[in-house]
Amino acid sequence: MKQELIFLGPPACGKGTQTNKLSEYLGFPHIDTGSLLRAEIAKETEEGKIAKFHIDQGHLVPVDLVATIIGKKLAEDDCKNGYVLDGYPRSLEQAEKLDIINKNVDGDREVSFKAIYFDIDTESLIERIVNRQSCPKCGEIYNKKFKPSKVENICDKCGVELKTRADDNEEIARERFNTYFEQTAPLVEFYEKRGMLYRINANGSIEEVWERLLAAVKA
Repeated sequence: MKQELIFLGPPACGKGTQTNKLSEYLGFPHIDTGSLLRAEIAKETEEGKIAKFHIDQGHLVPVDLVATIIGKKLAEDDCKNGYVLDGYPRSLEQAEKLDIINKNVDGDREVSFKAIYFDIDTESLIERIVNRQSCPKCGEIYNKKFKPSKVENICDKCGVELKTRADDNEEIARERFNTYFEQTAPLVEFYEKRGMLYRINANGSIEEVWERLLAAVKA
């Protein structure tokens, strides 16, 4: 049976780390809208040109265009057995678009669809964010408290100095969380009413959260 997995959760909840790991574990592609948009822009496709125009103007990429790009990806052969979709949908409108995409791609095929919500308290998230570091070369994410590099402030993979984002501070983080929870609450309710929502406790170590995630995926 095809497995379709989407993931909901606030910034710094650990989605990126866990979904990348899950993608490798299941052998499904890890899909995120940011990477797809950058790929379309780099290839200079028609969709990529339109997306670039909006981004260059400082505007959000139109919902229908993002849905078109997502739809193209989910129809590719590497998604035929399942996918790990991170960062989409982010609104009820996008959730409804995803319903249409899946219906067009899957037809009458039997499918298991799950929305997995990383449930974590705000104070733990604040602590994660203010301790977060990243590699400017390969993009690997570290955390001084929860996932430190082997050599302090140096990337394990590239050997370059790790950086901390200017907006990784408590004040900005709290504003981002407030916005996220306002936007996402209806989406959580949307999937919960359908019986498709699986909540996992995202507090704890990477290994602990991984075990909870696997249990939800296999449920």
